[in-house]
Amino acid sequence: MKTGMIFNIQKFSIQDGPGIRTTVFLQGCPLHCQWCHNPESQSFQPRLLLFPQRCIGCGRCQSACYQQALNNPSRCRHCGQCAAACPALARELVGRRVTVAEVLQVVTQDRVFYEESGGGVTFSGGEPLAQPAFLLALLQACQEQGLPTAVDTSGYAHPAILETIAPFTDLFLYDLKLMAEEKHLLYTGVSNRLILNNLQLLTRLKKRFFLRLPIIPDINDDEEHLSALIVFLRELGEVEQINLLPYHALARDKYRRLQQDYPLADTPEPTAAQLEEIAALLAPYCQKIKIGG
Repeated sequence: MKTGMIFNIQKFSIQDGPGIRTTVFLQGCPLHCQWCHNPESQSFQPRLLLFPQRCIGCGRCQSACYQQALNNPSRCRHCGQCAAACPALARELVGRRVTVAEVLQVVTQDRVFYEESGGGVTFSGGEPLAQPAFLLALLQACQEQGLPTAVDTSGYAHPAILETIAPFTDLFLYDLKLMAEEKHLLYTGVSNRLILNNLQLLTRLKKRFFLRLPIIPDINDDEEHLSALIVFLRELGEVEQINLLPYHALARDKYRRLQQDYPLADTPEPTAAQLEEIAALLAPYCQKIKIGG
């Protein structure tokens, strides 16, 4: 039985594809987007989240840590012994290894909601394509159960991986972040060439996809980016749906709990007027445009 790393399973999700869905979040991502709202998912190993306000000062975490890392975080190996020892839940290990059967047991529980709402199961992350064998096994298992599937992806993977999972994926939720390669490399840590090529591959495979465009002020809301995006959309052909995903700073607490600096601390959220203006600009190139997930 195939196993893989996940960090959450979220039921009754309404922003990860059509209808009511269960979203399975896979651990690990080759991108490091500066606006990432799930920073705990970037590592391919479990991560330790701290909740200092819960600490009762009992010292059990100190005794449990064989690395003696509590006063020296650089020594932490994210083994989870301190979290297991904490009676106040001031430490939480995020990320666990599971089997396909364990995931399937959860996602099949809400079959009736999928059927009534046109929903299904969404595999997100992290980057689900970064665990290709596990993702393929999950998709095949869902198909065998008659569950509609969606994959929420950055598109950063070898094309062969995309081609392998495509027959078992009903819908791709495809993130498109920046058109300029240099800016994409600066803000995400990787080039966008593979991402753009893989999106064109999906069109050749005639696979259904929605484009998801994060809107981050002062990064990708400028005329240069939007003009390049329109040129690309014209080449791509009419898109079924575009979702504009407004930047928010709700993940700020997660970075603090991970003992990491928040890269976009001074970035404002886009206004409703800005989002409507972008939506109007892109509307001619898609059948439907939606602000939000």
